[in-house]
Amino acid sequence: MSQETAPPDVIIDLIKVSKVYPPDVHAISDISLTVNRGEIVFLTGMSGAGKTTLLRLISRMEKPTKGMVDVAGFDIAKLPQRNIHLLRRKIGMAYQDFKLLPNRTVADNIAIAMEVVYRPKSFIEKRTRELLDQLDLVRKYATRAEELSRGEQQRVSIARAVANSPEIVLADEPTGNLDAETTDRVVNLFHQLHRQGTTILIATHDKSLYQQTNHRVIELRFGRIRAPHAESFEQNDEEKPTFPALASAPEA
Repeated sequence: MSQETAPPDVIIDLIKVSKVYPPDVHAISDISLTVNRGEIVFLTGMSGAGKTTLLRLISRMEKPTKGMVDVAGFDIAKLPQRNIHLLRRKIGMAYQDFKLLPNRTVADNIAIAMEVVYRPKSFIEKRTRELLDQLDLVRKYATRAEELSRGEQQRVSIARAVANSPEIVLADEPTGNLDAETTDRVVNLFHQLHRQGTTILIATHDKSLYQQTNHRVIELRFGRIRAPHAESFEQNDEEKPTFPALASAPEA
């Protein structure tokens, strides 16, 4: 594959990427990874394996120490600061630590993602209520983010990430604070985005999200890809669920 440009069906392309933090912490080492448009990829591994760093490199929150990162046609290492907003319009990021505006309402936190790209007020209102309904948060519309439980904050972060129907969604432990029913709602939202052609990368410890799916699963260990693999059911493609039934998770 040429390092000049990726094929049109490739939306994320990493070639021999490393990230070293001072003084000598090798968070990512010599990773090569290609993700096609519309693909769902699960990133697994123990805490500290490099999952979050990988997502931060893809979203240009970090620059690689070595190697090439191409995302939606942007060379991350060469992307000037003034043009980062062009990349970010294509990416929705659901952070593990949420990064909500604590003194703003739930609706405000979701709307801000749409306001920065000048969506009409009518669209913002409709889209916000639609997402809150899908994630069982309508009653929290006017509640300040700082008054929410961690599980509720997590759902608001996810709603904000997908509000603009971005080409790429990066989700860092998106179900870590959710019970089984609420996890199911989040998974269904990702399923809907996937049907619309969104590329989704999910960093997760929750094996129930990927154990019985035919989507690609990549395990990171000590900053390296251990062995990409995929598990599939012994059934026809039409019968393969995009996401499996979900096991119980900690209550929100």
